[in-house]
Order: sequence, then structure tokens, then C-alpha cells
Amino acid sequence: MRVLVVEDEPQLAAAVAEWLRQEAHAVDVAYDGGEALERVGVNEYDVVVLDRDLPVVHGDRVCREIVASGADTRVLMLTAATEVTQRVEGLALGADDYLTKPFAFPELAARVLALGRRSRPAVPPVLRRGEITLDPARREVFRGARYVPLARKEFAVLAELLMADGATVSAERLLEKVWDEHADPFTSAVRLTVHKLRRKLGEPPLVETVTGVGYRLP
Repeated sequence: MRVLVVEDEPQLAAAVAEWLRQEAHAVDVAYDGGEALERVGVNEYDVVVLDRDLPVVHGDRVCREIVASGADTRVLMLTAATEVTQRVEGLALGADDYLTKPFAFPELAARVLALGRRSRPAVPPVLRRGEITLDPARREVFRGARYVPLARKEFAVLAELLMADGATVSAERLLEKVWDEHADPFTSAVRLTVHKLRRKLGEPPLVETVTGVGYRLP
């Protein structure tokens, strides 16, 4: 899942981004509202974690523009304000969820995961196809009764393939959703990650290569 963290406090932004990366998300960071709007205009994000009180362009305007764009991106608004009226104002702008500072990182991660499911049509909390079961909340994968330990990128690639429900997912799509904006589009990272994932899932191989198109779980 691709996430944009918009926060003008560098230490908090870095901490949130690192926590979400540990949850196998691809995370980009913006430090002001203008930078955030540039990124959402270029990249397809599942969730934007948006501080409300931003420099350059206020978080309220950023939220309105994301909503007005018609994208499926979900917005989790962050604020130091604790008054109910201010939280209601944030939701009225089109934010999908609201979290006040200070917050617990596990709660933030859980809310991001829940919003990410809502950004796609009918994504169940636990993904299953054939012998494979993937639980995003627990970060667990099983092939039948066998637990399969996966690295973060392998886990995220498998999640994207499961959500495709048998359709082929291009390498470009995987690069967009699993890596971040610094990924080299000519890298072999996707191919190598799929190779490792295929090996860890065991025999017979489950991930098919569709030549010239991408990868799929039949």
C-alpha cells in the first residue's frame, strides 16, 4: 500500500514513516502543503496521513483538493486540537478519519490499514486465495498450515497479488504500490523480490510470470 505522510515536524514525520514502513507500506514524506499537493498530483496514494496545521498550503486546503480530485485516496487528518468542534470541521472537509496528537503509533498504523482497505473495492481484512492466507494486521502469511516468514517487500508484493484476485499485476504497478518515489523504474527490484517470494512460498510455484505483462496468482 502506498502512503503519503504530510507533517512539518521532521522528527515526527520520520518516526511515522518508519513505523508504517515496518508495516510493509511504501511511504513518501512531504513537509508542507504545497509539497503534498505536488506529490498527490504525480503519485497514486491509498492513504494520506495529513497534519492539519501545515505551512505554505494549509492542511484544510490539501484535504479539500484531494477530495475534489475524485481519487480513491483516503485522508487521515492529524491535529493537536482536542475540541470536538475542530474534529468535526476536519471531517466536514472530507477527511475519512481524525487522530489527535499525541497518538500511539500502533493505533495510527491500524487506522491507516483500515483506510487502505476502504480505498479499494471490497478488500477483506484477511486475504485468501487457494492455499495462501495473508493477514495484514498480524503481518502473517500461511500456505496451508505452514507459516511463511516474509520480508517487508515480499509481504507487500504478495498482498498486491492477492488483492488483484487472479488478475495480472504489472511490474510498474508493483513498483508504484510497494516501493516509494525514490525507486528506480529500471531497477530489477520487482523481479528479484518476486523470485524470493516464489522460493519462500515453496513448491509447486504459486506466482506466475505473464511474459511482457506482469505477475499473477492463478
